[in-house]
Amino acid sequence: MRVWGCICLIGLWASLAHASPALPGDIIDDLNRLQTQLRDAQYASVVTQATQQATRLQTGNAADRWASALYQQLAANALARQGQPGDAANRLAQARELAAGEQAQAARWLREEASLRRTAGQTTQASTLLAEWLESQGTAAPAADIWKLTRWLADAQRWQEAADWLERSLSQTAEPDATQRRLALVIYQRTQQTDQALDVLLGGLDEGSDATHWRQAAGLAQRAGQPGIAAALWDTAWRLGRLDEDEDRWQLINLHMAGGTPARAAEFLERWLEAGDIVRDETTLRLLANAWHQARDKSRALDAWQALATLSKEGSDWRQYGQLAFVWGQDERAEKALSRAQSLGDAQAAEWLATLEQSPRHSL
Repeated sequence: MRVWGCICLIGLWASLAHASPALPGDIIDDLNRLQTQLRDAQYASVVTQATQQATRLQTGNAADRWASALYQQLAANALARQGQPGDAANRLAQARELAAGEQAQAARWLREEASLRRTAGQTTQASTLLAEWLESQGTAAPAADIWKLTRWLADAQRWQEAADWLERSLSQTAEPDATQRRLALVIYQRTQQTDQALDVLLGGLDEGSDATHWRQAAGLAQRAGQPGIAAALWDTAWRLGRLDEDEDRWQLINLHMAGGTPARAAEFLERWLEAGDIVRDETTLRLLANAWHQARDKSRALDAWQALATLSKEGSDWRQYGQLAFVWGQDERAEKALSRAQSLGDAQAAEWLATLEQSPRHSL
């Protein structure tokens, strides 16, 4: 509150120096006297005397009304220092009405009134006044004040209005800081602007980002319909050691499979199998076989399917391995696999063997 009081005092004497209505010497002397009392913390006396003078002069000529406005400002300053921001804001509102011809000073009071309304808990009115002041400043409006209004609106959960002002905030900020990024992220998420939220997160990610931010970015990428980006983010976080839990390992595989990079998933699986980090069971080998299959790596896919069928001893796995070998022109492997499937009782294996025997390739 002390800082705000200093602003008011500076505004008062700047107004005296630049305002067009010339004030009588006795009025200037009286304003000086009240300013001294204000500095001496005689707040109640300043409020009483300034109010009396403001009331007496408010219906006079232009100079009288201007003096009345300045007295109201002094009263506002004293009230603010007494911890009465709402009453102080009311006095500045009256000062603005009296100083209608002094647009520059009225604008300064408008901005100060907005802050006082906010301090008094009058959040809706505070946001309205600050927005009015920002609009009056046009392109000269300070970015810090635009961010302030954006934050106020977000605090009030007025998300769409906050999003509108956020666009102005970002347009005037070359590189948002961490606090501004967090605010932008919340607003974009609340207004379901997933792509923009993802851009904000990506812009703030680096090697020092923690697991929470990497997970959040990957999740947003998924919701934005960009599984490839989600997979790349998870992959990067895994390599940086930010994600190292067992469930993170399998999420990495799922994301690569969904994101169009199954070969990357297969490479991880093979590496982990070789290192003994994961169990060599049917589930893992089936995942590996499907990954190489989706990647269209014929040799590795067939080897993986063969390893799976050998482990599972299921006729359906031998038959699927044989089908894939036949489609890819590996007739010898296909025949052995389908014969094994038939011996294990797979009902479809015989039909595939017949198809293989009738194939023009088989007769060559």
